Amino acid sequence: MIKDIVVNLSVDTKTDPARDYAISVARVFDSHLSGVAFIYDPLTPGTVFDSVSASIIATQRKIYEDAAKNAAAAFDKAARQAAISAESRVVSATIASCAEMFGRIARLYDLSIVGQATPDGSFDDAMVIEAALFASGRPVLVVPYIQSEPLKLDRTLVCWDGSRSATRAISDALPFLRRSKSVEIITVAKKDDNRSEISGADIAHHLARHGMKVNLKRIVAPDTDVPNAVLSYAADASTDLIVMGGYGHSRLREFVLGGTTRGMLSSMTVPTFMSH
Repeated sequence: MIKDIVVNLSVDTKTDPARDYAISVARVFDSHLSGVAFIYDPLTPGTVFDSVSASIIATQRKIYEDAAKNAAAAFDKAARQAAISAESRVVSATIASCAEMFGRIARLYDLSIVGQATPDGSFDDAMVIEAALFASGRPVLVVPYIQSEPLKLDRTLVCWDGSRSATRAISDALPFLRRSKSVEIITVAKKDDNRSEISGADIAHHLARHGMKVNLKRIVAPDTDVPNAVLSYAADASTDLIVMGGYGHSRLREFVLGGTTRGMLSSMTVPTFMSH
């Protein structure tokens, strides 16, 4: 059951694909949706002119505050128009701490929705995705910055490699998979063997027992080209949603994205549901 969703609101752009997509998800699942907009506390190097420095900080904070309040107001308006249960929150945090804070906030929801970092976007956009994935203990749905359509579940693509993360993603995504008209499981082979097909057949049978219409497909890709192979196939198949495990490893208390996950997040063109 997905009854409580949180979305990270963009405060840097006039349009917010993640907000609009989250509203459509909330409508489909009849869920409550919370929108979070961050006011960034500016960090300005100290100078001998304390009054000038204080003035600069105050001006910057006012800009950030206005941007966050405008994002929250736009969210409230869009939610009212969609007739969903919703509320907005404006939260103060430093740029360095906002990702960690969103990760903690997301622990209180069934699902978090965040926007893909744009090529020219700020570094904290990518950090929010990582925090939602690794620090929340909850699934995250990442929305491409080019997304214009609401949630659609005609064709859902499940990436399966037999791992714990992929298993968790499938379990967390069951509410989406049950609503999908077609579920396709793909296994990516890095060499000519049948092990991935056998593993894929097992999970396909499992989902079929849940009453889903499931197809199984095996694709081949070099080690370094798995994201491109998956995204290329998703485009050819007119996929509406990708479900996959989110991979990373811990380094000095921080998570470092795995190569496939990093590649998917940077090049994705389809909304992607991830769990770690």
